[in-house]
Parts: sequence; structure tokens; C-alpha cells
Amino acid sequence: MTPEAYCQQKTRQSGSSFYYSFFFLSPPRRRAITALYAFCREVDDVVDDCEDPQQAQQQLAEWREEIARLYRGEPQHPVGLALLPVIASFDLSQEHFLEIIDGMEMDLHHQGFANFAQLSLYCYRVASVVGLMSATIFGYQDRQTLKYAHDLGMAFQLTNILRDVGEDARRGRCYLPADEMARFGVTRAQLEQGQWHAGMRELFVLQAERAERYYQQAFERLPEVDRHAQLCGLLMVRIYHTVLVAIREADYPVLQRRISLSSGRKLGLALQAAWQEWRRARAYRRQQG
Repeated sequence: MTPEAYCQQKTRQSGSSFYYSFFFLSPPRRRAITALYAFCREVDDVVDDCEDPQQAQQQLAEWREEIARLYRGEPQHPVGLALLPVIASFDLSQEHFLEIIDGMEMDLHHQGFANFAQLSLYCYRVASVVGLMSATIFGYQDRQTLKYAHDLGMAFQLTNILRDVGEDARRGRCYLPADEMARFGVTRAQLEQGQWHAGMRELFVLQAERAERYYQQAFERLPEVDRHAQLCGLLMVRIYHTVLVAIREADYPVLQRRISLSSGRKLGLALQAAWQEWRRARAYRRQQG
């Protein structure tokens, strides 16, 4: 199996919503974003699948070594081999790869977050950094687009956290800021045991409103000149934001079940968004003469 085929398989098997947006990229950018996403899946799987924390820590250390080899031009892992031409073509930062691993280590040693400032750092490392790298692969003319990518990563991760409250709690993890939980009288034990508390809805509403603000801030920061290049991310917005809306409309049942969209719904949303963005891009080109 070639490195590229390995990354494609890793991405396809993940079942992620991101997979549906990759089809709209040119082949070089699709190979690049697939390799980047495969790296993210590899390091994320270390934390999710390895039951021995020491072994997981060692595996993350090995990924740090692989990134060092990658930037010396000597990668050994299939993902590293697939990334080798990518980092040269798209000038991806070594520090960004290491930030993602730092985020995985925060997960590995997870004890919760005292406040949103701590949660924000985690979201930056595991999501916004990926957004910045993705925006670079997609291409941009205006550096304001990087601010859009940062905020979009925050919005996606906050959506994930709200969506997965119950699932994470059953695994002994809680990503909700402790000071906000205390404000509404919610405890980790209640979340882990699935015990509904009157303050939970207000707590969940607060998380949804914060995610919505990041979506809106991202939209406001994306320059029109870069919308077409950033189409892949905009398709993901349609899918992720639809999940957030579905959570609100169902009145926040996140402690009991995980709100998700079918593969067909995701593909339909992506196609609908692609058509709307194509029409918008055409109108923009006409205005520019």
C-alpha cells in the first residue's frame, strides 16, 4: 500500500464529516489535506485507543520524533512519507504539527478545565491549528482568512464538545469549564451517572451560544476574495452548524444521546453548500469585472 493509499484509507475509515468536503478539492490539495487529516487521526487514536497511559505517552513521543524526521526529509511512517511533499508544497509549519501533539497530550492527562481560558488553549491546539494548516493548503490571498480559520476551528471543537457531553462523561472525561458547571450547580458525577439536573440545560445553552458566536465571528472575518478557495471549510460549516442547530431544536438531549447526521444528509448538505458558494463566487467575479 502506498503512503497516499494508507492516508486515504485512514481518512475514509474515520467516518468523519470532513471526508465529504475533500471531493471538492483539486487532486494536489486533496492529497495534502488527506495526509494532514490522517496525521490527526493517528495521534488522536493514540489517546482514544491506548488503555495504558505510559504506552500512549511513548507513542506520542514517537510521533514527535517522526515529525522531526519529516522536517529532516527522513520520515518513516506512511503518513510521514505522504506528508513529505506536502510540507514543501504548502509550507506547513513544524510547530503546528507539534501543537497538535501537545493537544493530544492534554487529552491524555485530562483532568478537566477550570475555565474557558484553559479550554480555549485545548481547542486551539486540537482544532484551530488544524484549521490554520487547512486554510494554508486550500490557499488564501488575505491574511484575515487565517483569523477565520482559527475561529472556525474553535466553533467546530465547541460543537463537538457539546455533542459528545454524554459519551465523554461515560468515559470519565468532561470538557465543560468547571467554573461554568459550578455556576449552574452541575457536577461531573451527575454527568457521568447520567443524572439530569435543572441547571444542565442552561449550561448547555451557554456552550451552544459560545459556539454560535465563533461561527458568526468566523463568517465575518472571511474575506470575499478567499471564499472560493476556502470552499472545503465552508462545506464543513454547513454540516457542523446543522448539528449545532439540531442539538438546540431537540432541546439539548446530549446527556442521553449523541446527535448525528446520516451520511446521505451530510453529502446533501455539502452539495447544497457547494452550489450556493459557486453561485456566490460567480456573482463576485462579475462584480470584479
